[in-house]
Amino acid sequence: MSNRVVVTGLGVVSPNGVGISAFLDAIQKGVSGIKFIPHYRDLNFSCQVAGMPAFEWESLKNYISEVTFHGLKGTNIGYGLAAAMDAWKDSGMAYDTDEPRWETGCVFGNSIADTEAMKNVISKVDNKEARKLGSRVVEQAMNSGVTSYISGRLGLGNKVITNSAACATGTQAILMGYEYIKHGYAKRMLVGSAEHVDTYVFGAFDSMRVLSRKFNDEPERASRPLSITAGGFVPGSGAGALVLEDLDFALARNAHIYAEVLGGSSNSGGQRQGGTMTAANSTGVKRCVNEAMERAGITGNDIDLVSGHLTATNADRQEIVNWTEALGRAGDDFPLTNSLKSMIGHSLSAAGSIETVASILQIVHGFVHPNINLEDPNPEIADLINLERLPVKMIKKEVNIVAKANFGFGDVNSCLILSKYK
Repeated sequence: MSNRVVVTGLGVVSPNGVGISAFLDAIQKGVSGIKFIPHYRDLNFSCQVAGMPAFEWESLKNYISEVTFHGLKGTNIGYGLAAAMDAWKDSGMAYDTDEPRWETGCVFGNSIADTEAMKNVISKVDNKEARKLGSRVVEQAMNSGVTSYISGRLGLGNKVITNSAACATGTQAILMGYEYIKHGYAKRMLVGSAEHVDTYVFGAFDSMRVLSRKFNDEPERASRPLSITAGGFVPGSGAGALVLEDLDFALARNAHIYAEVLGGSSNSGGQRQGGTMTAANSTGVKRCVNEAMERAGITGNDIDLVSGHLTATNADRQEIVNWTEALGRAGDDFPLTNSLKSMIGHSLSAAGSIETVASILQIVHGFVHPNINLEDPNPEIADLINLERLPVKMIKKEVNIVAKANFGFGDVNSCLILSKYK
């Protein structure tokens, strides 16, 4: 059985826009969502900026009860639930159901449980006050909390899975949902990922000295993928969500179709051949991209846009090398390429899903969003490709096929091939 898989709903909570309309406007205009965080200065962090969504936590009450709401403020569960519910509504379906939706499942990822909740657990247990923890702390602390809340609210009765693959989580979640539909195990999948970079997670990355430190007084300039002055990534929070459906199933209910998922691949470089916990094995990266194209039935010449991982670290140059070799395209022939992280920072597990939403919007509305803060491209990248392939202003053009890839800690890779629906 081989089924076509299409996207029928989108939802997003991003540092530069909450909701599809605001997010679309922001990425077209090149609006940054990076802000100075005074608390990080008070904690003496080297990096004091972050991508924080201007999210109204009270809006969660539109989806869940007052009692449940109080445990979800400031959590990846809250971001993920909001994005998922918006995607579901966008797909034209009602929230409520009396019976489980047996044909619909959920794959939604994150990277770490709610560390604020765990701090509360540790504090009360150490102080012999465990009885004061309340009845919902386990829901907030468990990694599968996000899928549990989403599937419970919508009555999803098919496969419900929480995945975690570091920075490749979001694209991997979408690929897993695609595969379940493609092979006939489900008719519809709600997929995506969420991340809340709280103080403790932020502090852990800051201690590694991999974060941007030189633009604390100019936060909107702090995230600089592909730039010679890139000094590390900027952590971001948020969530992206998509509703995927079997094409015939979607057509039968007259669903609006945004785009089609042609295929994809997820693999690991095995932390061999130069791959480590924090660095990618280039052979694994190229193999992932090539497998994604092969399964999608396309070649490198068919790709109009590369939505790169491109984090504003010294890995950017090697990523461009990997793309040139995987696609067999370089110089003037290299496809247009952009990094949403220039606007919103690196949303870790949420990066792939938010960036996939951006990729689909570019297909639907016919544009390529800019790489902001790229006034000083890395000259080593200029030796590989024509820098005009890295637009610094929005380009209006037809975009038919996008390669969207992410690469994460642990030497894990994931690549999607997205297409205009025909």
